Amino acid sequence: MKSVKIPMRMCLGCNEMKPKKELMRVVINSENEVSIDFTGKKNGRGAYLCKDVHCFEKARKAKRFEKSLKCKIDESLYEVMADELRKETENS
Repeated sequence: MKSVKIPMRMCLGCNEMKPKKELMRVVINSENEVSIDFTGKKNGRGAYLCKDVHCFEKARKAKRFEKSLKCKIDESLYEVMADELRKETENS
C-alpha cells in the first residue's frame, strides 16, 4: 500500500512543523497586498501560522512576517489581521 505524503509547514510563532491544513497562510500577492488566506490557495508568497492569537503575537513581535514575506508591514494591517484571526477562531 502506498503511503500518502502530508505536506508540513513551520509556524512563524512557535516554530513547530505542523500539517499544512492545520495552519493558516499569510500571503503577499504581486501587488504587494498582504492578507490572511484561510483556504491556502491564493496566489503569492506565503508564510504559515497556527490558528492561535498567541502565535500571531509572537510572530508579530519578532517581525517574522516581515522577514518571511520580504516586505514592510504596516501596524494597521497587523490589527486587521488580528481581528480576522479572532473572528475565524470564534467561528471554528
